[in-house]
Amino acid sequence: MANKTNIGIGAVIALLAAAYFGIDLQHNKMEQSASPHVSEEQLPAEVKVQHDSAQIQQHQRQDDTAKIAQAFAQQQSNVQVQASGQVKAVLRDDTEGSKHQKFILKLSNGQTVLVAHNIDLSPRIQNLQKGDMVEFYGEYEYSGQGGVIHWTHLDPNKRHEDGWLKHDGKIYQ
Repeated sequence: MANKTNIGIGAVIALLAAAYFGIDLQHNKMEQSASPHVSEEQLPAEVKVQHDSAQIQQHQRQDDTAKIAQAFAQQQSNVQVQASGQVKAVLRDDTEGSKHQKFILKLSNGQTVLVAHNIDLSPRIQNLQKGDMVEFYGEYEYSGQGGVIHWTHLDPNKRHEDGWLKHDGKIYQ
C-alpha cells in the first residue's frame, strides 16, 4: 500500500513539474477529468499555489477587459472573465462567513474592480502590494463601483468553473 502511495505522489510531482516547465503531454486536449485522482484538499498549500492546470494553460493571455466593461455598462452578472490589472489598493480581509482576501484592481481601460478571493478554499496571495500586477480568471458580478471578481479558486463541489489568480508568476487557486 505504501508503495502505491509513493508512486502516486511521484506521479503528481512529475505532472506538476511538467506543467511548470510547459510540457504539454496531451497537446492542450487534456481535460480536468483526466487529471490525477488527488483532491486539492490532499495537496499541501505550496502545491496548490503553483498548480498549473491545463485549464490555466488554455486561458493564457486572454484579455476580457472589453467584456468586463460591457457587463458593467449593461449591469450584467455571472460573466466568466479573464484579464489583468494593477493593484490600486489592498483592503482588509473579509472575515465574516467565508474568509476573502480583498483588493482593488485597475484594468487597462481605467475601470476598477474589487477582487474577493476566497482564502478558505485557496491560498492567499502573499506580499501583495499597491502597484503589483495580478492576472485573474473568475466570475464578474455587477456593482455600481465597477464590479466584483470572485470564484478565483477551485470549486470543491465541481458545480462552477474553476478560477485562479496569478501574481509574480505563481498561480493561486
